[in-house]
Amino acid sequence: MIGSDRYARRYFKQRVGHGRPLPNPSPSSRPTASSVVLEVQLGISIPSELFFRVERVFTPGIRKTMPAGSGPFEGVDVEPTTSTPLLASTSQRAVNRFEAGDLDNPRNWPSWRKWLIVAVITPIDLSVSWGASGFSPASASFQAEFGLSENVATLGLSLYILGLALGPMSLAPLSEFFGRSVIYIGSYAVFLVLLAATALIKSVCGFMVLRFFSGLFAAVTIANFGGTIADMWTHHETGIAMSIYLWAATCGSPSGFFAMSFVAEHNGWREVFWALLGICGGFWLLMALTIRETRHTTILRRRAKAIDRNAVDESGGIKPPPLQRRSAHELFHVALTRPFRFLFTEAIVVFGALYNGYLYGLSFLFNGAFHMVFGEGHGFSTIGVGCAFLGIAIGISVGPFTNLWQERYYRKCLASAGNAAVPEARLQLSMVAAVVSLFLFAWTTDASIPPIVPVVASGLWGWSFYTLILMTFQYTEDAYRVYSASALAGIGLIRNIAGAAFPLFGRHLFEKLGYQWGPSLLAFLSVALIPIPFVLVRFGSTLRKNSPWASQHMDEDAEDE
Repeated sequence: MIGSDRYARRYFKQRVGHGRPLPNPSPSSRPTASSVVLEVQLGISIPSELFFRVERVFTPGIRKTMPAGSGPFEGVDVEPTTSTPLLASTSQRAVNRFEAGDLDNPRNWPSWRKWLIVAVITPIDLSVSWGASGFSPASASFQAEFGLSENVATLGLSLYILGLALGPMSLAPLSEFFGRSVIYIGSYAVFLVLLAATALIKSVCGFMVLRFFSGLFAAVTIANFGGTIADMWTHHETGIAMSIYLWAATCGSPSGFFAMSFVAEHNGWREVFWALLGICGGFWLLMALTIRETRHTTILRRRAKAIDRNAVDESGGIKPPPLQRRSAHELFHVALTRPFRFLFTEAIVVFGALYNGYLYGLSFLFNGAFHMVFGEGHGFSTIGVGCAFLGIAIGISVGPFTNLWQERYYRKCLASAGNAAVPEARLQLSMVAAVVSLFLFAWTTDASIPPIVPVVASGLWGWSFYTLILMTFQYTEDAYRVYSASALAGIGLIRNIAGAAFPLFGRHLFEKLGYQWGPSLLAFLSVALIPIPFVLVRFGSTLRKNSPWASQHMDEDAEDE
């Protein structure tokens, strides 16, 4: 039992009195803006001398002291109205906020528990991308069974990715009401049901509909992963965990093609989905047995409800006020509109969307391009083409290790700046991630050149892909802090729309321009993106200062949460 009658009586006698209005403050102790806000929310009068401990919470520039309500990729930001902090003595736990050392706070959990959760959600993240690219090696058998053109068969990949684009904005805000763990288990369970239905479906239209909704519910699952990490670590401590999370997000496409190529080589497309169901079902069971709720507002709300059920003041009948949460209308309005406001008004978000969109588009375009280059050009089998994707997967897997240097550099810059936030310190490694690998891949795809050469080139591209995605994610999160969820939701929307669109024209591009000039055109287009990290390093501070969203965090310390 979290609370008791004795606890509630003592708590509210000390803070409010026996339900009677408190005397008006003297002119020397006029209520501050913070006290006015809290009085309005609680419906009672509170002496201003009690507010010095929470004045900081309501200061506009330090909103991160509030409990974390939503995380990156979720589409709903942490707002000051997410909770109503109450005052508590050092010997008592506050009802609606975490005290220092509170063991209910996920940030105070032991390290093994935090990393266990990361270890559980990482393969879930990986499997969501497998659901996309895992279909690609089996698309030929799907095409043959229903007598479809290759473009129509490719829709099975594109519609899934389109679902990934819309899922975070449409359903992920439900975590505000139910918590993250319920959303994880529930949405991924629906995803499993849809995988089974896809394996059994007998019509093309039904298959396409199921692919879209599979992506939609898979996206709802992974939309909360960034928030889970932010729940368990403070802002400046998330670097390593985030690098692992983004490794899974980027490595899923090449590793999914590789893994499912062994199934598709000697079986049909239905067996691929049964294999995915078996693998993902195992991940779901592991998650259901080990995952714990990490969302701060959900934990606090459950604690407040427990006290509300049991604590009644014997003289005034006063109960602890419920933790405030936004209405469903407000949540979905923010989730559906604010990302577009960022996309159309914030230069940082526009830059991030361009980079993310182009890189993710290329990562899924390679599903078809590798089949042409290595399958048709070098005569590789389906498994052989899948093995060619190991180049990209290995390049991506090197990324988290090189990011350790980036993290050391970032912490050094923090110390030099007196612990003031320096988002531009996140960009140094990305400045060497160039487009050379695309040109190298383009001009080594000829059948006369050993296939290991374009595989190595694709590995260099994989490292660049991971590094630039990580740069975009971390810089945006550092710049917008409280509003990073909406900023990243806007970037994620463009990223997945591009991922859905690029595979549809990849084959035509390679057939019309050839195996050399097709990827060369893609490389030339990517040259336009090279200046972005340099522009952000040089002018990023100015862009943040002129942003109504990012400017609120210009003077914050990196540790302000």
